[in-house]
Amino acid sequence: MKKNIHVVGAVITDGEKILCAQRGTEKALPKLWEFPGGKIEENESPQEALRREIKEEIHCEIEIGKQVEHTVYEYDFGIVHLTTFYCKLLEGTPVLTEHMAIEWLKPNELEQVEWAPADIPAIEKIARTFVAQR
Repeated sequence: MKKNIHVVGAVITDGEKILCAQRGTEKALPKLWEFPGGKIEENESPQEALRREIKEEIHCEIEIGKQVEHTVYEYDFGIVHLTTFYCKLLEGTPVLTEHMAIEWLKPNELEQVEWAPADIPAIEKIARTFVAQR
């Protein structure tokens, strides 16, 4: 039986662009793109986990907004339950600590990079929302 892994991702936007992060080569899903975030620890809410992970991963403070998407995706290493939230930076400039690259992309540019499968439903929803706002 595969392990359930509960994770959160931050769709950090500056109003025009979204922060995207490329996984390192030593991690599962090497070189795929994702939203920064990580595992929810025991007795932690998704929002608490997201604040902690963003502080650890990119050394920034964020404000968490509404949920973008919740996706369940079965990988060979486990079943990932990913919840993404719209966020904005309150303090700090994103730095690389765990990722090999970070990029600010416009919503219509998101599909130009290769995403981790669990992130794709959120990408599709963001793209639909962006088109609807135009």
